[in-house]
Amino acid sequence: MSTIVPVGPSVIVRLVIAPLTKLLNPLVGRLAGRRFLPMMARIHHVGRRSGRPYMTPTSAHVVGNIVVIPLSFGNRSDWARNVRAAGQCIVQLSGKSYRATQPQFIDAADAKQVVGQAFNPIERFAFKLLGVRQFLLLHTTG
Repeated sequence: MSTIVPVGPSVIVRLVIAPLTKLLNPLVGRLAGRRFLPMMARIHHVGRRSGRPYMTPTSAHVVGNIVVIPLSFGNRSDWARNVRAAGQCIVQLSGKSYRATQPQFIDAADAKQVVGQAFNPIERFAFKLLGVRQFLLLHTTG
């Protein structure tokens, strides 16, 4: 595995969004991944130390055979580190499940083309407001 430069959340995410996650994640987790909420996904992953299964709600889109996930909390979040360590996860999005492999952390500038294909202008603007600096790209296998 190559060395990854740690990227944490922006100030706005740390101060505004992070305190709300404990409250919102259980609710969002129940709704994410379903057909009627197309931009919210469930990421099913395994703890890198515990081996326990986890589910994390997040935003995601699929372009061709690539799952694109904005890393609002950076690549230092537990779920992103778990996916990278395992080399795979299951992504539930729009009522479909995808086995996703080959995780790559990509800087926003390098991901600009695929992000432009995956997300609409309002979503991309929100990423800028939230200070998203990296995206996780995964390859789907079914």
